[in-house]
Amino acid sequence: MSSQHIHILYIDDEVNNLNAFKASFRRIYTVQTATSAEEAEKLLESNTFHIIISDQRMPKMTGIEFFESILERYPEPIRVLLTGYADINAVIDAINKGQVYKYFSKPWNEDELKHNIEKAYEVYSLRKENKELTAKLLDVNEKLEFLLRQKLIS
Repeated sequence: MSSQHIHILYIDDEVNNLNAFKASFRRIYTVQTATSAEEAEKLLESNTFHIIISDQRMPKMTGIEFFESILERYPEPIRVLLTGYADINAVIDAINKGQVYKYFSKPWNEDELKHNIEKAYEVYSLRKENKELTAKLLDVNEKLEFLLRQKLIS
C-alpha cells in the first residue's frame, strides 16, 4: 500500500502543532486533525484511521485518557503519543492504559516520526491480516467438523 493510503488522525490543542504536522506529512499521508478529544471522537465516527497520534497534555482530557476512552470502540488504529514534557509516569500509563505503540517528545524529528509511522502501519496491516486469517481458519475448521460428522453418520 502506498503511503498516501495511510490515514492519520492527529489530536493537539495547539493549532500551530497541527499545522506543522500537516505541512510536514500531508503530501505523504492522508492527514486529519482535531483540536480536542470531542472533535477527534466525531472524526472517528465517520472515518477509518490506521494511526492516531495525540498530544498528552490537553484541556479536559489527556492523550492517554483519550486513548483509553476509545480503546473498546476503536481497537484497530495504532496509537502514538506526543508530548513536550518528559514524564515517566505518562509513558508508563500510555503503555499500560492506552496501549500506545510509541511515545515521542516534541518537537518531533520529522524523519524519525515518518519512519515510525511506516512501522506503525506495518503493525496495523499485520494485525488486520492476522484477524482475517484467523477468521478464515475458524470457517475452514467448522466446515471440516461438519464433513467429519457427516462421514461418521453415514
